[in-house]
Amino acid sequence: MSNSSSITQFLLLAFADTQELQLLHFWLFLGIYLAALLGNGLIITAIACDHRLHTPMYFFLLNLSLLDLGSISTTVPKAMANSLWDTRDISYAGCAAQLFLFVFFISAEYFLLTVMAYDRYVAICNPLHYGTLLGSRACVHMAAGAWASGFLTALLHTANTLSLPLCHGNAVDQFFCEIPQILKLSCSHSYLSEIGLIAVSVCLLFGCFVFIVVSYVEIFRAVLRIPSEQGRHKAFSTCLPHLAVVSLFVSTGIFAYLKPPSISSPSLDLVVAVLYAVVPPAVNPLIYSMRNQELKDALRKLAQWTLFHRQ
Repeated sequence: MSNSSSITQFLLLAFADTQELQLLHFWLFLGIYLAALLGNGLIITAIACDHRLHTPMYFFLLNLSLLDLGSISTTVPKAMANSLWDTRDISYAGCAAQLFLFVFFISAEYFLLTVMAYDRYVAICNPLHYGTLLGSRACVHMAAGAWASGFLTALLHTANTLSLPLCHGNAVDQFFCEIPQILKLSCSHSYLSEIGLIAVSVCLLFGCFVFIVVSYVEIFRAVLRIPSEQGRHKAFSTCLPHLAVVSLFVSTGIFAYLKPPSISSPSLDLVVAVLYAVVPPAVNPLIYSMRNQELKDALRKLAQWTLFHRQ
């Protein structure tokens, strides 16, 4: 039996038993991490440098890329270091920081995706008032609200989780520190307060999800009323990337936290955690740039400018 005051470090779940497979996981994570850094970095730079992209939609996309960089940088570098050096250790402070930052970035991203749904709703369903409802001040306030909500959510959950006495050792069944895994280590009678806090958060997240669904129902109804096929295609093309990102974000998160206990296992939990914590930040830039001609043009101009100044 141990308690949280005597724990100085946690043991994370290893990806494999052999050094060769650990190195394979290191190179795989390194490739994904570099792809996420490059993709999100290019989007941030292109939006910041191209004045044609200084619109609400791209302002929110810039914030999304910043959150993606933060979330993947919270988990992957430590996992790569552990695989490279064949260790499982993470300090108590490091685990607390990982717990806080992951909840912060993931929560803020979800709130931001909700704001981005409102942006698309106003752009398509109420275009005449778009400039009024989504002026620069309003956009800054909504983005700041998403970041602040994520910070408050992370602060409450982290403080409450780390205040629980831990009675079941220090081995975390995941490759990074997250709330459900820490709760498994807590005493059976002490985690009810965190369960209540999680229930409140779930209700809030469900409310955001309902808002996104209702927004897209109205968007699709408005798009189908557009007489020209070209107009419908243009309207759909501005919504599909956001809808794809939301679908990926929500589906992987739901499967990770709501899958039946009967199919749960450490190896499956590890794979699912990679799908919802590592893959989306690397894939989101590709989703947004694939069908967005304005963003493609800005990235092409950025590449040409870089090559010109190198010569």
